[in-house]
Amino acid sequence: MLRFREFLQSGHAPTLWSSFLYFGFSCAVWVINGAMAPFIQESFRLTPTQMGMMLSIPIFAGALMRFPLGILAQYIGRKNATLVEMAGIFAAMAYGYLFVHTYHELLALGVLLGVAGASFGVALSLGSGSFPPRYKGLAMGIVGAGNVGTAVAALLAPALAQSFGWQAVYGFAAVGVAVPALVMVIYAQEPPDLDPHATFREHIACLFEKDGWAFSLIYAVTFGGFIGLTTFMPSYFYDQFGVSKVQAGQLTMLAAFLGAALRVVGGWLSDHWGGVNTLTGVLAITTVSLVLCGLAEQSLPVTMLLFLVCFAALGAGNGALFQLVPLRWPLSTAVAGSMIGEIGALGGGLIPNAMGISRQFSGTYLWGFVAIAACAAAMLMLLRVMQIRWTRTWAEKGGRARSA
Repeated sequence: MLRFREFLQSGHAPTLWSSFLYFGFSCAVWVINGAMAPFIQESFRLTPTQMGMMLSIPIFAGALMRFPLGILAQYIGRKNATLVEMAGIFAAMAYGYLFVHTYHELLALGVLLGVAGASFGVALSLGSGSFPPRYKGLAMGIVGAGNVGTAVAALLAPALAQSFGWQAVYGFAAVGVAVPALVMVIYAQEPPDLDPHATFREHIACLFEKDGWAFSLIYAVTFGGFIGLTTFMPSYFYDQFGVSKVQAGQLTMLAAFLGAALRVVGGWLSDHWGGVNTLTGVLAITTVSLVLCGLAEQSLPVTMLLFLVCFAALGAGNGALFQLVPLRWPLSTAVAGSMIGEIGALGGGLIPNAMGISRQFSGTYLWGFVAIAACAAAMLMLLRVMQIRWTRTWAEKGGRARSA
C-alpha cells in the first residue's frame, strides 16, 4: 500500500484516473457492434463472412485513425485531443441511433466507430506522462486497463439490446460520453514531458526505425489478439455452443475483464522483471492456449478455461510491451504509442475475418485459431532476436528501465 501511494504521489494521479476512464469508455464504444453481434446478425440475416466484415471494419478504422490522432496530440496537447475525439464519438453514436437501418449503413457506422478506437496512444501518453521512468510500466498498465471497457460493453450492451432494441444502445452511449468528457475537463492536466520545439520529423522518427516495426508486429498479436477475439467471441459462443445472446456477452465479459485486469499486472511485472522477459512468457502461453482452444471446440467449459488463460496472457503482454515504449521513445511516446497501437489494432481486424473464412470454407473455426497461434510463435522468435540489441543500448537485461 505504501509503495502504491508513493507511485501515485510521483505523478499526477487525477490525470491518470481521467485517462483510464476516457480509454475505458472509448474501448466500450469501439467494440459495441461485436457485443451486439448476435442481435445484428439476426436482424440482417448475415453470413459468416458478412459478420466478419462487419466486426472487422471498426477495428481497421480505429487502427488507421490512431496515428493521425497521436500526431494531432503532439501539437494541440493530449488533453485537447481527447476532447476532440469524444466529440467524434458522440457524432458516431448519434448516427447509429438515428440512421442505421441497412447492412451498408451498418458498415458505414463501423468506420465512424473507428474514432473510439483511436484513443489508445493518446490515453496512455497522457496518463503516464507525469510519472518517472521507474513507474511508467505501472502507469501505462493502469490506463491500459481501460480495456475493461470491452468487458463492460459485452455485459451491458446485450442486456440493453434485449430490453430496448440494439439501435437504442447507441443512444445510451451518446449520452454517456458526457461523463468521461467532463471528468477530463475538470481533473486532467497536460503533462510536461513533451519537447515543444521538436520537429515533425523528430515526432515521427519511430516510423523509420526497426524497433518501431518490431514493437508493432508483437503488439498485433497481444493487443490485436485481445481486441479481435473480444469482438468475435459473442458470435462464437452463440454460434458454436448455442448459448443465448445475453449469455454469450457474459462469457465474453469474463475473458475481457481478466485480460484488462492483467494489463496492470503485466506493467508492474515488467517494471520489476523486465518487459522482454514478460513478453517471452506471454507469447509462449498465447501460442499454446490458442491451438488448444481450436481443438476444444466441442466443450464449452474447456474452451472457456482456455480463453481465460489466453486473455490473461494477452492482457499481461499489452502491459509489458508498453512498459518498453517510453523507455525507447521518452520524448515522443504519444506518437510511438499511436503507431504501434495502429498496427496492433490492424492485426485485430484480421481475426474476425480469419474466423469467418475458416468457418465458411472448412466448417470449423480450428484453422482460424491455428493461424493466430502461428503468428504468436513467429513474434516470439522475433522478440528473442531483437532483445539482444535492445538490452545493449536502451534497456537493462530482461527489458527493465536503466538506472539514472
